[in-house]
Amino acid sequence: MYHGTRLAGDFYDMMALGDSRFIFLLIDIAGDKDSGLAIAATIQDEFRARTPELFRDEDVNEAEAVSELTLHLNRVILDAAGGVRCTPAFIASYNENLGVVFYCNAGHTPGTLRDSAGVWELGATGLPLGLFSHAIHDAQVSTLEQGAALILVSKGLIESRAGRKEYGLERVKQALKDARCASAQDLCAQVMESVYQFTGKPPRHDDVTTLALLRAAKAKAAQIG
Repeated sequence: MYHGTRLAGDFYDMMALGDSRFIFLLIDIAGDKDSGLAIAATIQDEFRARTPELFRDEDVNEAEAVSELTLHLNRVILDAAGGVRCTPAFIASYNENLGVVFYCNAGHTPGTLRDSAGVWELGATGLPLGLFSHAIHDAQVSTLEQGAALILVSKGLIESRAGRKEYGLERVKQALKDARCASAQDLCAQVMESVYQFTGKPPRHDDVTTLALLRAAKAKAAQIG
């Protein structure tokens, strides 16, 4: 979910492959909006073309596929930008059958995972994309039990301000802990509402974006929004 009109370089996309696998990403392209949108369009084309190839086989090594997709998109960004363009990114594959997320966090704001044991950070696993053509990002794995929720937020959301105070990651964790929602879209909306209540007015300083994955407590299919 984007807040209002996009001002900068936030971009997200997702693909469902078969009945049990979701591939998704959230990126933040540095620089001006117009060039960022052009790079985002190229990333989307390559993401949608390359992802089915990498995850085609049912028994694919998902950790290796996520790492390979991250490496590929890194080179796409460098080519599309014509050089260095700092692009923090969170790229992941969720396997419903296994109940796990394989992810690369390339210098992005940590993902936040809520389950019955508490709230956890999925921190950076490497440098942002768009800096070095041969940068390697090894995928990490995290389990999502039934009823678990994962939310990704942009830097612009973290940096939303009330006076001199930033909203910050700790408030994201609290909002996720407090959220009661029936869908991924509801979860995004509740986190956004928490930001609005904190700032007292809609943020206009930067893109403010949320992406959520919710594993239903009983139903088989996950929701993503």
